[in-house]
Amino acid sequence: MKLVSQKIRKIIKLLEKEFPDTKPYISKTDPLDVLIATILSQNTTDKASFRAYENLKKDFRSWREVKNAPVRHIARSIKTCGLGNQKAKAIKKLLNKISDSNKELSLNDIRDLDNEEIYKKLLGFEGVGIKTVSCVLAFGLGRDVFPVDTHVHRIVNRLGLVKTSSPDKTFYEIKDLIPDGKKFLFHRLLIRYGRKICRASRPLCGRCRLYELCEFPYKSQFINLNDSSIPKENNFIILEHV
Repeated sequence: MKLVSQKIRKIIKLLEKEFPDTKPYISKTDPLDVLIATILSQNTTDKASFRAYENLKKDFRSWREVKNAPVRHIARSIKTCGLGNQKAKAIKKLLNKISDSNKELSLNDIRDLDNEEIYKKLLGFEGVGIKTVSCVLAFGLGRDVFPVDTHVHRIVNRLGLVKTSSPDKTFYEIKDLIPDGKKFLFHRLLIRYGRKICRASRPLCGRCRLYELCEFPYKSQFINLNDSSIPKENNFIILEHV
């Protein structure tokens, strides 16, 4: 475990050189906004989910209006992000449950809770998982946590930091190995690294600062990959615009 922690420290330093302008972003809005934006971002691109989020804000004056709206109206607003009916039902159930337990349709009350209390509370909502709660803690409250989505899961397994079969298993195995004060930063760095270099298909291993540290068994196959047609890095992250 100590060796993995040391390797993580080296990786963070190298990625900070690759992306020197990376800083954790903290939303200034209600954590409920971040929670709903995270639900919308599942299984789609950040730009598509952000359009859906903006449509919700434009079509409804408040989350209470969304709660009271028919599912089909919510689904129509968020259709740009895909799985409209499924996400609309999840959002409506979420808002109903929060409304049942809170006088105000808000999650501002969680600001005074510690991380474990917040995980326990939000995981009680149907359709809300570890990654979603971690995003609320990090982007919504500025807590030093390490959200793990499918992309982060892929990258840390390629690097050999863990050998796990799912993002949730990755989260539990790696979260205590990352230095305190660097967890949220490490998440942000890996997201950028995954978009620019360590892509799911055709990773640019020949341009990777982490090549010597990486344990991806196929990295030598991609070392001479021609990336002349690769578009510039996509830095848009929905939770940085909520």
